Amino acid sequence: MNENSIKNNFDFTPIGLEIKKARESRKITREKLVEKLDISTRHLQAIEIEGRYPSFGLLVRLVTMFDIPIDQYIFPENAGSKSVERKRLDLLLDKLDERDLSIIEATAMGLFQAGKRTEG
Repeated sequence: MNENSIKNNFDFTPIGLEIKKARESRKITREKLVEKLDISTRHLQAIEIEGRYPSFGLLVRLVTMFDIPIDQYIFPENAGSKSVERKRLDLLLDKLDERDLSIIEATAMGLFQAGKRTEG
């Protein structure tokens, strides 16, 4: 399969929208991001909204910068039941040390126990 057939059969729009959502949730303006990435505002807008394909290097920078798991978009048949938020959390958890993980585990257990009390 050549690059043109991949582009004709792959819709980049959902990944672009996920990049936009992640950027906005971190309160990073489009102008700040294009300055950091050394690309034009129009190019970033085309990626985020119009489904334009970025270069591979730019794609890697964006998904790494915003901790965006893209496997569900590339391999939709293997997407499973984990949400984007769940996958993003998994990526963040991988970056924490054991002390931080124990705090997160205790917090999650507290949330779980609080939920059980309200159900019962």
